[in-house]
Amino acid sequence: MQYFEKLLESEKESNQINKLSVNPSDPKTYNGIYERPQDYLPERETYEALCRGEGVKLTPRRQKGLFCRYHNGNRNPHLIIAPFKEEDEWDSPHIVRYYEVLSDEEIEKIKELAKPKLARATVRDPKTGVLTVANYRVSKSSWLEEEDDLVVARVNHRMEQITGLTTKTAELLQVANYGMGGQYEPHFDFSRRPFDITLKTEGNRLATFLNYKEEPDVFKHLGTGNRLATFLNYMSDVEAGGATVFPDFGAAIWPKKGTAVFWYNLFRSGEGDYRTRHAACPVLVGCKWVSNKWFHERGNEFLRPCGTTEVD
Repeated sequence: MQYFEKLLESEKESNQINKLSVNPSDPKTYNGIYERPQDYLPERETYEALCRGEGVKLTPRRQKGLFCRYHNGNRNPHLIIAPFKEEDEWDSPHIVRYYEVLSDEEIEKIKELAKPKLARATVRDPKTGVLTVANYRVSKSSWLEEEDDLVVARVNHRMEQITGLTTKTAELLQVANYGMGGQYEPHFDFSRRPFDITLKTEGNRLATFLNYKEEPDVFKHLGTGNRLATFLNYMSDVEAGGATVFPDFGAAIWPKKGTAVFWYNLFRSGEGDYRTRHAACPVLVGCKWVSNKWFHERGNEFLRPCGTTEVD
């Protein structure tokens, strides 16, 4: 007993010395030993809890509104005979999962095309709009064009059929690889613009000070508007970790090879849906492969027209 008391006392003395050695004027230092860093975000606790599998459970009443169905792309001629299996993952915002979107052969071909082009993934600086690496995004990525292989063109066409949106103004297919510890902390897929606070919808706002601010129009050079929707293909199973989580409302979507999830980043009015702030949880065991297709506003005005209300 005396041994452990002495050990605890020495640890307290050591911790006290370490605290005194921290320079409080240095923004990179921590507030104290075993404490959160100064750049700690309120949503981090929720984000980490979701990554541990401690997600929010929908009430039975809300669960009754979630269904599985066969999706034919609004009677798309190509999908009437062979529709896709569609499952509701969340009700509001509406997030759906499609099954058997990519075959094993297509996945291997996409990975084969992407591997030689893989490079450290970058993000756009919210102040300058310039691409740069960031410690909150740890992965490698590459971009594939339809001209690279017929498989890429076929997959793009398939995503167009499923969503009913055009890929003519969409970004190239992005392929990303997350190794051990690979992650992408909470972020938005769309570019934030001046936001009318009166249009805010009901619900929790974990990082309001982050959400309602203006950024440079990072997609201005594309001339295709903002990122309307995200189509995320899971190209591998992950032994542990790697979920896609939404801290604002508590959803956690786990990778399943060959499936894809889809959600809209913008309301029909063009305003950003700030509930869609999401993250890629750290990969704990295994390796994670995904591919993204971001659809833009231009060319989809009549495919997803404005609603009857400002936040429809």
